[in-house]
Amino acid sequence: MTLTSEALLAGASATHLHDLPADLIKGEDGEQQVELRPLSVKDLQLIARAAKEDENLSAALMIQQALVAPALSLDEVRQLPAGLARHLVEEVNRISGIDLPRDALEEIVQAPLAKACFVLAREFGWTPEEVSGLTIGQILLYLEMGRREAAEA
Repeated sequence: MTLTSEALLAGASATHLHDLPADLIKGEDGEQQVELRPLSVKDLQLIARAAKEDENLSAALMIQQALVAPALSLDEVRQLPAGLARHLVEEVNRISGIDLPRDALEEIVQAPLAKACFVLAREFGWTPEEVSGLTIGQILLYLEMGRREAAEA
């Protein structure tokens, strides 16, 4: 069964409640949660352009873009304790389908990702806007589906 573009894009709008470890939240008792959303291709492209070579800015922008509740400004994200920020980036990577070292993020966002978006748009008849709304995990899944289908033909 072939999925519709609406079904594919639905994953990009999903949000996830995430329990923060108590040792990362000083002065707070009990479990504390944040609400995160996966990053889309468009998010990652904007982050890569804005941050250029600054890995710390990339991480802060990833957190700021993915954090639904509580929403924080970029300045507030920069004030987070380093351990909490690292934890949040790892969780954002996980829910976004990015299982790569941080230094590989920019490499993924550039030419290979653009090519993947082109292939998906051509194969599935999607617009660039539809493809840019997909998460990295969704892109990888559908590229693999296309590769398997081509191998079977």
